[in-house]
Amino acid sequence: MNAPPRHLRLLEEVRARQSATVEQLADTLGVTLQTVRRDVQRLAEAGLLMRFHGGVRVPSSTVENLAHTQREALHAAGKARIAQAVAQQVPHGCSLILNIGTTTEAVARALLQHRGLRVITNHLNVAAILSSNPDCEVIVAGGVVRATDRGIVGESAVDFMRQFKVDIAVIGISGIEADGSLRDYDYREVKVAQTIIEHAREVWLAADHSKFHRPALVQLATLAQIDRLFTDAPPPEPFPALLHEAQVACTVAG
Repeated sequence: MNAPPRHLRLLEEVRARQSATVEQLADTLGVTLQTVRRDVQRLAEAGLLMRFHGGVRVPSSTVENLAHTQREALHAAGKARIAQAVAQQVPHGCSLILNIGTTTEAVARALLQHRGLRVITNHLNVAAILSSNPDCEVIVAGGVVRATDRGIVGESAVDFMRQFKVDIAVIGISGIEADGSLRDYDYREVKVAQTIIEHAREVWLAADHSKFHRPALVQLATLAQIDRLFTDAPPPEPFPALLHEAQVACTVAG
């Protein structure tokens, strides 16, 4: 499509945020809500944006995640803030499970000064980071190593996780949909994550703002199955009500 300058600015803003509300776009662009809604409608019809209730996001596949290097760079500052917020709440001398993800990698880096941790993981990157902490015992799951991001998946990893009951599981996910479902792309990874949730006394979800309204193929869990959410911006609608209903404590890392 031959997009006018305002449409290009709108696209750039949504791509920078990954998702945005109509109100955010109207404030940023200095136009009315009606103008934004018309522009969004046209851009959605052209396949350049995906609409959801109250806002828009960049189009994304429900069957394939971004490459690890792309995810590592995407919202890196927000992930670092989330990781620091998580680390501040993790007590010394506790047991943890960290699953696969660039946000859990950031959490691992934020835990390098902690003492007396016992960390179980199915992510070789997390294990490599935490092995630099001499006061942290790292236990790595067995299974199939996924070449794309060095995550460990498969039935062997599921069986391995069943041996433990940890104080806290810190998990990352690919998307949180408006029905409160937590979603990811790889069925094998999801099976491991579901086992992790079952074998933790508390479940903490670490997810940056781009994960809200992001679709993915496989349901991992629901908000009702987690205890705390750590994110980098106030959750958009309808998530505040969903979090309240599920009794999930939400920490926004400023």
